[in-house]
Amino acid sequence: MYPKAYIDYLVEFHATRDYFECHEILEEYWKEDPPKKRKRYWVGFIQLAVALYHHRRQNTAGAKRLMANSIRILKAEHRAVEDLGLDHGRLLELMQSVYEQIETGSAYKSIMLPIKDEKLEEACRIECRKKKYTWGQSSALRNIFLIDKHRLRDRTDVIREREKEIERRKKAEADDSLCLIIV
Repeated sequence: MYPKAYIDYLVEFHATRDYFECHEILEEYWKEDPPKKRKRYWVGFIQLAVALYHHRRQNTAGAKRLMANSIRILKAEHRAVEDLGLDHGRLLELMQSVYEQIETGSAYKSIMLPIKDEKLEEACRIECRKKKYTWGQSSALRNIFLIDKHRLRDRTDVIREREKEIERRKKAEADDSLCLIIV
């Protein structure tokens, strides 16, 4: 009933607290749709995870900006949030509370999204057991790889993809220049 990527997101969100991985999982899923058909609510969930990632790292400006964007998006996506098995009202209250904690400089605290569909929560718990994760555990605040994952992960694929994109742009610019010369 729910996309596997969404369940994986919830598992990482509530068990490992690997918000960077949450971002990666949902962004990859979101990009499977053609650009004009991409669902905005996935961006809201991606930004929620990244906001928590920044809050945990004490990047207040980034956390605040992303949480505000996430609130704005998910507030407008009432039906989608409910269809994803969450309590929309409670989710917005929780996010607003976290936003206020960020704004006042309060320390990061792990949160649990208000899952109202018992079958969704059970599917997440089953996935946790398979992966030997503990559902609902607090974030490992001393795990440097978890806290600074964006700097410590293997970036070989990212760099390779960036280089390919630069080459594509150069080729497109050369093709455009050639077209102008011919015309």
